Amino acid sequence: MKKYLPKLVQDDKWLEPFSGVISDRMIQADRKENELTGGKTLEEFATGHLYFGLHKTENGWVMREWAPNATHLFLIGTFNNWEESAAYSFVHLEHGVWELHLEHEQLAHGDLYALNVHWAVNFGKRIPAWARRVVQDEKTHMFNAQVWAPEKAYQWVNPDFQRSDEPPLIYEGHVGMAGEEERVHTYNEFREQMLPRIKANGYNTIQLMAIPEHPYYGSFGYHISSFFAASSRFGTPDELKQLIDEAHGMGIAVIMDLVHSHAVKNELEGLGNYDGTRYQFFHEGAKGEHPAWDSYCFNYGKNEVLHFLLSNISYWLTEYQFDGFRFDGVTSMLYFNHGLEIAFTNYNDYFNANVDHEATTYFKLANKLIKEINPRALSIAEDMSGMPGLAASVNDGGLGFDYRMAMGVPDFWIKMIKEKSDDEWEVGDIFYQLTSKRLDEKVVSYAESHDQALVGDKTIIFRLIDKEMYFSMRKDQPNITVERGIALHKMIRLATAGSAGGAYLNFMGNEFGHPEWIDFPREGNNWSYAHARRIWSIAEDQQLKFHWLYDFDKEMIQLINQNRILTVPSVDKVFDNKADKVLAFHRGLFLFVFNFNPTQSFTDYGIPLGAGKYKIVLNSDSGRFGGHDRIDEEISYYTMPSKGMDSQHYLKLYLPARTAVVLKKVDIPKVQ
Repeated sequence: MKKYLPKLVQDDKWLEPFSGVISDRMIQADRKENELTGGKTLEEFATGHLYFGLHKTENGWVMREWAPNATHLFLIGTFNNWEESAAYSFVHLEHGVWELHLEHEQLAHGDLYALNVHWAVNFGKRIPAWARRVVQDEKTHMFNAQVWAPEKAYQWVNPDFQRSDEPPLIYEGHVGMAGEEERVHTYNEFREQMLPRIKANGYNTIQLMAIPEHPYYGSFGYHISSFFAASSRFGTPDELKQLIDEAHGMGIAVIMDLVHSHAVKNELEGLGNYDGTRYQFFHEGAKGEHPAWDSYCFNYGKNEVLHFLLSNISYWLTEYQFDGFRFDGVTSMLYFNHGLEIAFTNYNDYFNANVDHEATTYFKLANKLIKEINPRALSIAEDMSGMPGLAASVNDGGLGFDYRMAMGVPDFWIKMIKEKSDDEWEVGDIFYQLTSKRLDEKVVSYAESHDQALVGDKTIIFRLIDKEMYFSMRKDQPNITVERGIALHKMIRLATAGSAGGAYLNFMGNEFGHPEWIDFPREGNNWSYAHARRIWSIAEDQQLKFHWLYDFDKEMIQLINQNRILTVPSVDKVFDNKADKVLAFHRGLFLFVFNFNPTQSFTDYGIPLGAGKYKIVLNSDSGRFGGHDRIDEEISYYTMPSKGMDSQHYLKLYLPARTAVVLKKVDIPKVQ
């Protein structure tokens, strides 16, 4: 009998030596699913948020928590002067579950509360693990849970929104730093000020960072304490829902950063030592601590932990109607050594004893659950290892993500800018780096994300222009360094977006070359908000050069969106000339041509094509974008045969140095 090979292996013969491992992963995930669900669906299983936590019912309040090592649980809060009492004592059920029933008058909307958890040798105050609302006291800075049960629940205006089938053009945003003032901004401000801007600029998907509650603002939302509570520093749950609702009304999908790779070590605010043990949610010993992030690592082999995390996915999809997730830290989850100091140069690196199969099982279950709840929801993996099958379907032997982040692309651009002079840029290598991916897996391509903007790193524009950013960004201040930087910034982003492997991402502000870095309030900067904001006024000031980049990005994204360019899977290289530094590639009807030459312009430069007529639809040399208007955008461009009509045709173009054009192939009218 012929051995069964998963489709993932059938499509890639180099995976055949590892077909047993891939098949075993599939079997292990199926077994775990059956064990968890008992034959039901994952959607029916992942409902812990409907059982655990605090709930208001017709008969009063009910609260449940899982704390298997606890000996007593008490609810404390503003309603009982933060003191333990028999009236607020939990009853121990089975399997480590504790339950409390209260009359309606014993709790009220807005009350602050917490748990006193006792175990054999000690006790401690804890924020309930399933709390849906957590707030911080402005004076003491202490966190507490808050009863959130308004008389009128939020009424969705667009309850039936479905994400379109358009390729994601993702606008990565952070609510708190989205405004100009030196403070934390709000859900309402993002809704009122950012949504219209994102819509007008052509993006169809928003990726929100730092939504689950995190005690340290400067963690950028990656050290989570309360996994079911939307951060109160930005506003109320209803205000977040309204933000998502209005985005849906504009046809924009909203996804969130999902951090299931680790958790903050905090004990009062987080899950650390929650019931008096380290091992309730996390691995014991060194395996349970991330060596680089100073955080705890979840135990994906524990059914209760899977229930917690899968219910968390269901909660955000249903309660807030998010349209999917970008899973953070996937590499860290996949490998026992968190992927640290591994080059991932051969397939064995993805299928050896370093791979955590409990994590691969979790991803298969998580992605299957997402599609059960919302078949149109997005699932994106932040993975730098490039594991084969990561973005292949579970049924085909993959882990089920829709996309993975093309993390090598920004690294490539940084390396080019840092290490090579302009005359060393090799256009063939540029095309290879931008398009190198597994053919059966989609990626989110990007030139830079929030990572490249953080303090300690540099954005592309800052690497290109550096200190001249401070002195030469007025239009009446000519500067060769700035001119070079603006030209290359446009070309780099156009090359990345035009060749994107299924989706494209930009971090807010990077599109117009936001100056300097991102640095959240911390002790080292005297708790300043000066660099934790976005200064939109400079992008809109017609006296400054920033608006050239802003306007270019807007037209670039609108062009890609309106023409659905990323739906064309094939990016076909037409021509690359190493000496001239000219690159051309086709994507459907669109021809992208780049002249990366720093000094030489070319007249009547021939691009080898089939017979056709072309019109320029985007030109980086346009004066609207800070160029010199050297290219005629009004005329039609026809290919010309080199000899007879059956010979090779060439499209003759004028290509100024450091410019890019996009042309669309149009029908040639038939002669009557």
